[in-house]
Amino acid sequence: MSENGSIAGIRHATVVGGGVIGASWAALFLARGLSVTLSDPQPGIDEAVLGHIAEAAPSLAALGLDTSRLTAHLAFEPDLATAVRSADLVQENGPERLEVKHAMWRTIEENAPAGALFATSTSGIPATEIATALTDPGRLVVGHPFNPPHLVPLVEVVPGERTSRETVERARAFYRALGKRPQVLRKEVPGFVANRLQSAIFRECVYLVSEGVVTMQELDDIVTSSIGQRWAVAGPFRSFHLGGGEGGLPHFMSHLGVGMESRWAAMAEEQVAFDEPTRRLLTEQTADFGGTVGELAAERDRKQIALMRALGETFDS
Repeated sequence: MSENGSIAGIRHATVVGGGVIGASWAALFLARGLSVTLSDPQPGIDEAVLGHIAEAAPSLAALGLDTSRLTAHLAFEPDLATAVRSADLVQENGPERLEVKHAMWRTIEENAPAGALFATSTSGIPATEIATALTDPGRLVVGHPFNPPHLVPLVEVVPGERTSRETVERARAFYRALGKRPQVLRKEVPGFVANRLQSAIFRECVYLVSEGVVTMQELDDIVTSSIGQRWAVAGPFRSFHLGGGEGGLPHFMSHLGVGMESRWAAMAEEQVAFDEPTRRLLTEQTADFGGTVGELAAERDRKQIALMRALGETFDS
């Protein structure tokens, strides 16, 4: 953070939506010294958000951030027009319904300062579609985090067809200065990149469990003992490049590609759905995880921070 209390020119952020994603963004912004106004008209949202921020505080402290007065510069304003009037950044996290986002962004554009950066945390709706509600669609960009935003480094920055280059670069600079790892996508695609990968892998996970090949816990153990560790230090393409030996990826494709293509073809024919038997099976096996959702999330965060330290991803590294 610079001496004047800003991050890449951002001093005051308005977070729209107080759910899990919005509260997580708010916690990170506050820990990085920004003042935050959270806008959500739901009754009781203040208490819920404060609870989420309190849960995030230990992880933020473990990342090397000062959490001693974490909520000192947090305000709540249910009226969206009022909430955005002094915003340098609006990070929207509203429901994944286009008509709702259109209504919110019309209000935001009408009331926010002309120089405010507009970012939406949507997990799948293209910026091009959301920005049709704006008089100046060049101001809006997708800033899609990986959950939880206060912890996982990735932010997918996805411009729409009319997003200005200046907006993209401002967003990239802000998220990078925030300590994130922003990745600008070269074109819009439904679900962006991380969620598409996650969905494709999860489809096969559900198939293997529903077919009785493994249980959910056994599958999780396989992933965390193999590709989970491998991909944390080298992504899929680099991993297969290394798997090709001295010949690298070209050798891998020549010698192992046919086998992989046959598996792709077989997997494409497999029918996978969250039908009632599958839902029942998966629900029953959650008991094998051995803890409440809160307990398991805390364990996940501790291990995530340990991994981030090893990879040099924390603020105190």
